[in-house]
Amino acid sequence: MTPISDMDIDLILTLDALLQDRNITHAAARLGISQPALSARLARLRTLFGEPLFIPSPHGRGVLPTPRAEALRPQVASVLRGISAMFAPTAFDAQTSSRTFVIALHENPALMLGTGLLNQIRTDAPGIRLRFALPEIADLPQQLENGDVDIYIGVSAGAHEGWVRRKLLDDAFATAQRKGHPRGTGPLDLESYCALSHLVVSSAGDPFTGFVDQTLAGLGYQRHVAMSTQSYAVAPALIAGTDLVCTLPERMLKQFASTLDLFAPPLPLQPITINMYWHPKNSQDPANAWLREQLLRAAGRQV
Repeated sequence: MTPISDMDIDLILTLDALLQDRNITHAAARLGISQPALSARLARLRTLFGEPLFIPSPHGRGVLPTPRAEALRPQVASVLRGISAMFAPTAFDAQTSSRTFVIALHENPALMLGTGLLNQIRTDAPGIRLRFALPEIADLPQQLENGDVDIYIGVSAGAHEGWVRRKLLDDAFATAQRKGHPRGTGPLDLESYCALSHLVVSSAGDPFTGFVDQTLAGLGYQRHVAMSTQSYAVAPALIAGTDLVCTLPERMLKQFASTLDLFAPPLPLQPITINMYWHPKNSQDPANAWLREQLLRAAGRQV
């Protein structure tokens, strides 16, 4: 058996050109090579196949394919189609796709982006499903590399330096209280803010101390934290049903404006930046690029 490594694309193209043109001169011109170069390729083909493949025409110029060469015609065409298909860009049709995308993110960005993202996807791509998964930071590098997670959304802390990043949104902080809160709706000063009873969302460290407390301590103040929860999703309901107040990202709190009043916190708090991250191997993948575009749209950013 002839080793497949002895056959290269130049020989396949030569076979195809000779089968089409049946003429050494024309086939050479088609391939952009000299006649001696084409003759050398034909000699290699004859050695590989162990037969002439093409013989001079007895009734004029040109060559005639032998039955063996003629039998190779559909196989040569199939090989060339396969090679051409290798270079065709990967297609992704969102309108007809039934793919499930996995996005790793915490509750805060999920509340910020989830509704808008799902509504636009249901309109543009009704067969696509979304899965929001709580990220396990230690496992994320392998999950993104394996394709178990398509996109990670979060702050820069814990993000791998090898991931590709694009900012989704910046968000300031707001302080929320229930409609009809006994303190009224006037602006908050620092003393009255600290005198209120607060709810803290904390998933690590001291559950009753957060970044707000650290900022207050730097100003020489301390607030009263009456309750702590690990869930951003639970916080608005707790605030709406009690006299507690809570300071959280404004974009998330605005979704609950029907039951909450929002105020500017009376202390300087740095905005948070939410990014999306993906594995560099997926940068040119049409499906991943489409998902990134949808996330940018949901975040209100220019695609």
